[in-house]
This record gives sequence, structure tokens and C-alpha cells, in this order.
Amino acid sequence: MSTERAVVTVRLIRSFEQRNIKHVVYKDVDLSQTTADFIQYLLNDLKSRPGISPPFKMFTFDTLKISHQPFGSKTTDPVINRENDEVLVLKPEATLKESKIVNETELSFFKLEDYRAYQQNPQLVW
Repeated sequence: MSTERAVVTVRLIRSFEQRNIKHVVYKDVDLSQTTADFIQYLLNDLKSRPGISPPFKMFTFDTLKISHQPFGSKTTDPVINRENDEVLVLKPEATLKESKIVNETELSFFKLEDYRAYQQNPQLVW
């Protein structure tokens, strides 16, 4: 049985209000792994990945949400799509494939508590 693999871009969102965002591309992502396993992989990888500043390495990311999929429309919010959480937020026990992750999907990785606060008051600090 062959394993499906994909290129996935992960948007690290450290601050919603200040738009403190960094993109990291992951190649050869195994889509049969669970979201929880992928989150653990990301957390471990970020700690040792060159080019990632200490504030991102030490941040407590805990949630993945689909930001964009190939040939799909993008949100008008400059930070994150604040809608469709029930579909777009990845469930920890589901595999990436079950969560509809395909090649060239873009995921947002953030702290859920910060996201909920941003949903209530989506103001940006300039």
C-alpha cells in the first residue's frame, strides 16, 4: 500500500493583532498521520529548524486550521479565515487525509485561545 504524501505550507501565527506570521514549507508530508501526530512533529521541528526565530520556537502553538487549498478562494482577512471552524479546524484524532488535506494545502498553526480572542475583536495593531 502506497502512502499519500503532499507539500504543505504552514503559516505560523504568533500574534493575530500584530500580524506576526511566518511561513514554513514542509515537503513529503504523510497524509495518513493524525493531526495530533503532525502537530507534535511541527513542534519538534520548529525547535531545531534554522531560520526560525526564538519567539516562534518557544511559542505554544496548539491548533491547525486550513487556510487555503489549491484552486480555492482565499479569505479577505489578512491574518486568518474566521469562519467555518467546524469544517476547517483539524480534529486531533483525524488523519490529514480525512481532514481533506491535499498537495499544496496551506495550514495556519496558532494558539486556540489567541484565535478565539481575535474572533471576538479582529483589530490589528499598526
